[in-house]
Amino acid sequence: MSNRERKLGRRGAVFLWLGATAIVIMTLVYLEQIALLYLVATVGLIVLLLVVAFSDLESLDRETAESFARGKD
Repeated sequence: MSNRERKLGRRGAVFLWLGATAIVIMTLVYLEQIALLYLVATVGLIVLLLVVAFSDLESLDRETAESFARGKD
């Protein structure tokens, strides 16, 4: 097996995280832990806002931005 076959791709990792998050949310709703769900959602939103706030978007040059837009690495 080559390294590429063993490595979970970016899309696979996203689906894995999405599935795990959905299971946690469904479990919290089923167990009626809505207060905990609000807490998790608030902390998640704060983390997302901090990542966006501290991202250094000004250092991207035009060529790098265009390659992201085309979907190339």
